[in-house]
Amino acid sequence: DVSMLAGILIVVAAVVSGITLTGVRLVYFFQPTGMLIVVGGTIGVTIITTPRRALLNSLRRAFQLVWAPDVNREAVIEEILTYVKVSRNSGLLNIEPLIGEASDPFLKETLLLVLDTRQRDELRTLLETKIRLRERQGESDAKALEVAGGFAPTIGVLGTVVGLIDVLRQFSNVNAVAYGIGTAFVSTIYGLALANFILLPAAHRIRARVAETFEIQELMAEGGLC
Repeated sequence: DVSMLAGILIVVAAVVSGITLTGVRLVYFFQPTGMLIVVGGTIGVTIITTPRRALLNSLRRAFQLVWAPDVNREAVIEEILTYVKVSRNSGLLNIEPLIGEASDPFLKETLLLVLDTRQRDELRTLLETKIRLRERQGESDAKALEVAGGFAPTIGVLGTVVGLIDVLRQFSNVNAVAYGIGTAFVSTIYGLALANFILLPAAHRIRARVAETFEIQELMAEGGLC
C-alpha cells in the first residue's frame, strides 16, 4: 500500500525534523526504561483485554495492510459479466470449469454457492450472511488495536510517574533532577506516539479496508444473483 507507506515516511520525517529543530539530540529520546514500561505494558494490557484468537487475527490483518493490492472494480465487473453470459448462453452448469480461474476467493465461493443453491432467496441470504460475518470480523480486528491505542497514553503517564519518583530520590543533586525530569516525560511521548502514530491509525485503516472490501463483495454477490 504505497499511500500508507508514504504516510509513515511523512510522520517519521516530520517528527525527526521537529526534534532536530529544537536542538535536542535524538539519542536523548531513547530511554530503555520508558520504552519497556510503555511497550511492555501496552502489550500486556492488550493480551488481557483481547482473546488470543482475536489478537492474532488483528495482528495478521495489520500486517496485511502493508501489501494488500487494490482491486480493479471494472475488471471484477467484466469477470462477473463473463460468467453471466456463459450461464445464459450455455447453461448454468457450464460455469463450473471456469470457477477455478476466479480472481477472488469470495467470488469463487459465490459461484460455488450459485451452483449448489436452487432458490434465489436462499442464495441471497447465504451471501449476505457471509458478507456480514466478514465485516464483523474486520470490526473486531480494528477494535483490538483501538483498545491498545486507548491504553498506551495512560501507561505512558505511568512511566512518567515512575521516572518522577526516581527523580525525587536524587533531589539533592540539581543536575540529576533536571536530567531525570526530562527523561521521565519521554515515557509520555512514547505512549502518545504509540497510540496516535501506530495503533489508532492502523485501526482506522483496517476499517477503511473492510468498508472497501464490503462494497466489492456486495458487487460479487449481486453478480452471483444475476
